Amino acid sequence: MQQATLAFFMILLTVVAYLAAAKLYKRYSHSFLIPVLTATTMIIIVLSLIQIPYDKYMVGGQWISSLLGPSVVALAYPLYKQRLFLRDHLLPIIGGVLVGVSSGMVSVVLIAKLFGLNQNLSLSLIPKSLTTPVAIEVAKGLNGNPSLAIVGVMIAGVFGAIIAPTIFKLLRIHSPLGRGIALGSASHAIGTSKAAEYGELAFSMSSITMALCAIIGSVLGPIVVWVFHI
Repeated sequence: MQQATLAFFMILLTVVAYLAAAKLYKRYSHSFLIPVLTATTMIIIVLSLIQIPYDKYMVGGQWISSLLGPSVVALAYPLYKQRLFLRDHLLPIIGGVLVGVSSGMVSVVLIAKLFGLNQNLSLSLIPKSLTTPVAIEVAKGLNGNPSLAIVGVMIAGVFGAIIAPTIFKLLRIHSPLGRGIALGSASHAIGTSKAAEYGELAFSMSSITMALCAIIGSVLGPIVVWVFHI
């Protein structure tokens, strides 16, 4: 009963923190106030103030984590919903996804070699641009650390969503198609949330790209490791 109560309050804390962060972002719309970053900061502060360790928080957090599996299956929905658009723009979409996924993985390898990162960390960060549940499985398959993979995914998602407006402005990227593909391939779910601000087409494209990246990235991961002898 005590565990169930703790789980309930930890889930409630997570939901309330996210809703508050979303409301704050809706009001001020600053890149550094994206809900995932703000909500995570709120939760860390609350847990620190009331001195609840991470393992206690995860009593409730594990229930939220259990939804990651079904969320992968749900990625099929945007693919089906936008199947006609996907068919009509198949080549630029697939091309963008391939470039996005491969450059994301290869950049990790090059940075790892440049700074002499250890093998475990390198393997864990390779799937950083894939959505969390897929990144976890890819990291496991590469003998990496799933926890480090999650950190990499979070950093890639938050960083991409923050700098995207600046990059779009500098490179004069105004196409919803281009913006959606860029955000979906570089920043997965967090980027897709950001893409919604650029309209329905950008959001749909980002959703499609995120799903395709999950599929293609799970195949490319082992190939990148083999090519670069990690």
